[in-house]
Amino acid sequence: MGSGIPEGSSLAERIRITLTDEISTGVIAPGAVLDEATLLARFEASRTPVREALRHLEAAGLVEIRPRRGAIVLPLTLSRLMEMFEVTAEVEAMCVRLATHRITGLERAHLNDLHETSQGASATGDLAAYDELNLAFHDALYRATHNAFLVEQATALKARLLPFRRTQLRYPERLRTSFDEHAAILRAMARGEPEEAARVMREHMLNAATALARYLKFDEVD
Repeated sequence: MGSGIPEGSSLAERIRITLTDEISTGVIAPGAVLDEATLLARFEASRTPVREALRHLEAAGLVEIRPRRGAIVLPLTLSRLMEMFEVTAEVEAMCVRLATHRITGLERAHLNDLHETSQGASATGDLAAYDELNLAFHDALYRATHNAFLVEQATALKARLLPFRRTQLRYPERLRTSFDEHAAILRAMARGEPEEAARVMREHMLNAATALARYLKFDEVD
């Protein structure tokens, strides 16, 4: 498996991804303080990329930035995560339902290209590559709705769940099953079955939630 950090990322993005992984996988525990000076030394960075990364973590709900205290890592709860995935599942199902009717030939070709490209990453367990292609796949579905307001809402929800959508891919065999679920969504769309496409997308997102909970070892799931 790769490093988990896409090549060519900015320093702020690399810091964000590293801290996101460590927080969402429990390496950095809830209540821990992300001290700016320590982060500057660790990442050999200036204040600007460190502060930018911390702002992204705060926007995602992973930390709370407190004056003169640094960024405090917030606790993760199973109920909160499941609620977030539940809402996202419904919004993404709506996106696919509309996209099935409205997608253009070029948009369909782009979706298929993204899906086919992701097969290699899925087969080799390349988390970073698959994560990037997975996000692009969902973004392309949003745009295929041709509903600007819905795209805004879906994108905002995706941003809130971004670290957890990445972490759930670490669950054993999740890259492969995610790829298979994308294939099922595309098949339903190609058949012109919006309700089936929406059902598969909803299941896809709820499966992601279950994979996340199991990876984080929340006892309630098992």
